[in-house]
Amino acid sequence: MNNALIQRSVVAVPARLASSRLPDKMLADIGGKPMIQRVLERCAQAEEPAAVVLCTDSERLRDLAEGWGISVLMTAETCSSGSERIASVADQLVALAWGEDAAQWDQAARQARLISTAVINVQGDQPFLDPGVVSAMASEFGRLDPVPAVVTPVYRLKPETIHNPAVVKTLLAHDGRALYFSRSAIPHVRDVDPSDWHQHTPYWGHVGMYGFRGDVLALWDQLPASPLENLERLEQLRLIEAGYTIATFAVEGTSLSVDTAEQLEEARLLARAA
Repeated sequence: MNNALIQRSVVAVPARLASSRLPDKMLADIGGKPMIQRVLERCAQAEEPAAVVLCTDSERLRDLAEGWGISVLMTAETCSSGSERIASVADQLVALAWGEDAAQWDQAARQARLISTAVINVQGDQPFLDPGVVSAMASEFGRLDPVPAVVTPVYRLKPETIHNPAVVKTLLAHDGRALYFSRSAIPHVRDVDPSDWHQHTPYWGHVGMYGFRGDVLALWDQLPASPLENLERLEQLRLIEAGYTIATFAVEGTSLSVDTAEQLEEARLLARAA
C-alpha cells in the first residue's frame, strides 16, 4: 500500500448510557454541557475529518446529537467495546466520509472506499480532548509508508504513573510500532528497584484513541478471539495478536478520561477554571 490510498477520514464516537462504573456519564453536566456534547464539539473542530458521527444504541443520545447537528448511526446494544460498536457500522461511516450511499456500492467499489478511508475512534468520555490530535491522526495515514492498519497517539509517562494499572502502557519498537499494550509497566528492568526503572528507559502511555484503515475496521468481527485482550481488558490487543501493525506518534500528555465519580468532579473543576 502507498500513501495516496487514504483520501478521506471520518471521526466515529461510540457511546452508550449503560456504564457500570458511572451510569449515564455521557449526560453528566460539565460546565453547563453534557459530556458527550463537549466531546462531539471538540471533534468537530478538527481540520482533517470529513464528518463527525455518533455511534450509539441510545435513542436519547441520538435525539440530543441530532439536535446539535451531529450525524448519528444506531448500533446494537450487545456491542462489547467501542471498536466493535463502530465496526458494526463501518460501511455507513465510510459512506458518510464520501457523501455516498453504501447500499449503492458493488463489492469492488466498497473495497476501494474502505481502503482509502481512515476511521478515527474517539471515546465519548474525553471532554477535553485536543482537536489537533484528531487532525494529526488523520495526517499520520498520509505520512507513513506503507499505510498502517491502525494509528494511535502515545505520550511520555511521568515516573509516578508508570506502575499505575489504570494507566495503559505501550511498548514501542525503534520505528514507533506498538509491540504490546499493558496495564503493567513494560519493559521490566531487571535487578533494578521498580521506583528507579524510569531512569533506565522511557515509558509510554496510551491516549486511548485509534485511527483505523476502513478495511481493517470492517474485519473486526472476523478477528480471532484474543486471550490477551481478555486478560488485560484492552481491545487493541486483539489487533496485536492477529498480526496487524499499530503505528504510534507522540503527543504532549493525555486528556482526562471520565470513568469514575472522582474523575467527573475533576472534569467539572477543570471546566470552571477554563
